[in-house]
Amino acid sequence: MPRTKVTFETVRKIGLALEGVKESTMYGALALKVGGELLACKAINKSAEPDSLGVRIDFDQREALLAEAPQTYYVTDHYVKYPMVLVRLSTIRTEELRDLLSSAWKYVTAKKTGNRPAWTRERS
Repeated sequence: MPRTKVTFETVRKIGLALEGVKESTMYGALALKVGGELLACKAINKSAEPDSLGVRIDFDQREALLAEAPQTYYVTDHYVKYPMVLVRLSTIRTEELRDLLSSAWKYVTAKKTGNRPAWTRERS
């Protein structure tokens, strides 16, 4: 069965299906936000590879993704201090993206309500 190419339109459709997610922009690039908080956006920093997506997740989940699938997930110096992982859209499967955006939604909405564990807070 051929694999469907994941695009920013795929990201948009999956993200907008999550409760409260709205399309927005971040520094002029496509972004998805929930309750005004960033969920995911096109990674436009010059350190990011083309066709990459930045997704907000906790640091522990990011470390696990980087260890499990470095061909799909990465981080650059610019993003290392932020609870975000970069995703190569050319290598992620639609179901993986759906799971990742769902995790990001849980992370962002828990942060918004103050219900996330202390170990997930941003590092300084």
